[in-house]
Amino acid sequence: MLSQKARYALHALIALARHGDTEPMLTADIAKKADVPKKFLEQILLELKKRGIVKSLRGRQGGYLLGRPADQITFADVIRISDGPLALAPCASVTAHHRCDGCVDEKTCALHKTLVKARDATAAVLESSTIAAAAANPRKR
Repeated sequence: MLSQKARYALHALIALARHGDTEPMLTADIAKKADVPKKFLEQILLELKKRGIVKSLRGRQGGYLLGRPADQITFADVIRISDGPLALAPCASVTAHHRCDGCVDEKTCALHKTLVKARDATAAVLESSTIAAAAANPRKR
C-alpha cells in the first residue's frame, strides 16, 4: 500500500514540475500547492534532496527545484525512496532481495512466482509513469 509519505512526495514533485525550473519554490508554497503539511514536507524534501531528486538553494531567492528533469523522475523512484522496495515480499524484491522467513527454497515456493509477476507488473507501470506526465494532466479538485 502506498504510504502517505510517498503520496505527499509525489504531489510535491508534481507541484515543483508545474512551477517550472526557472526559479526555486519555497517550502510553504510547495506545501500549499500540493496540499501537504509543511512540517512533514520539510522532512520529505530533505530525503529527496539526499537522493538527488530535488535540489535546494539558500538565501533570499532560495527554495527547491527539481534535481533532474521531470521526465527522468519516475513514480517508482519516488516510491522506492519513500516506502522502500516495490515488491510485496523480500523474495520478490530486486533492490532488497532476501529469502523470506521460513522459506526452504524459492524455486519450489508456491508464492514466489506470483509475487515476482506482481512486482514486475507494478514496476512496469510505476517506472513508465513520470512526474512530467503527471504534471501535464489538468488539475482536479
